[in-house]
Amino acid sequence: MTVVRPLGTPRGGCASVDAVAVVIPARDEEATITACLEAVMVSAAAVAVPVSVIVVADRCTDATAERAAAFTPVSPGRSVTVVASRAGQVGAARDEGVRSALRCAVAGGAEPRRVWIACTDADSRVPSDWLAVHVEIADSGADLVLGTVRPDPADLPSALLESWWRRHLLTDGHPHVHGANLGVRGDRYETVGGFPHLPTHEDVRLADAVRRSGGRVVATGRAPVLTSGRRVGRAPAGLSSYLRELVDLDPSA
Repeated sequence: MTVVRPLGTPRGGCASVDAVAVVIPARDEEATITACLEAVMVSAAAVAVPVSVIVVADRCTDATAERAAAFTPVSPGRSVTVVASRAGQVGAARDEGVRSALRCAVAGGAEPRRVWIACTDADSRVPSDWLAVHVEIADSGADLVLGTVRPDPADLPSALLESWWRRHLLTDGHPHVHGANLGVRGDRYETVGGFPHLPTHEDVRLADAVRRSGGRVVATGRAPVLTSGRRVGRAPAGLSSYLRELVDLDPSA
């Protein structure tokens, strides 16, 4: 059973976060990866611990990997690493990124329980307080943080955007799971076996596994991530597919 305590009340034996790794799977996202990384680095400026960013370039046929590799963080203690993947599915790509991050963290002397893995997507832009919120909740004793997303209004007709908002609750305790705004403690990730190698819903399966393992899960409405409202996406049954379904569910959209 998941035990949820108020923020600011550490669980027994809680380990504070000593390092953050941001994992970003990407397939042919040359148009958005730079803006994604810029937003992550702004967010990284608000936390005191080292932040490493791992971009998993999964079967890219464009300049995604090259643009990510050329990105240079301006602050010390921040880095961007590109991992080339042939996984061909988002679950496996996320898992490759997380395991690469944990290997590097352990090699540098960090304990997995003190490493926070923050996940977002290459077509998304995190807010400036994103990592600060994740670290605050992690330091309060969370094993998993489930954040929210909001589609970019520039990508959607107003009626479709309104239909999306009618079906989504962006408050604390919300029921949603989004890989574009999810964080997990390193040791808990290893305990439950990580992201399953699936083409979609790998984030939901990870959340279910953490709950079953007795991990503390916090669903927060703070720091929502702005994500693409495109209706032709990379993952089957992802957000783009859901937006297409909304047109059928709500004729006004």
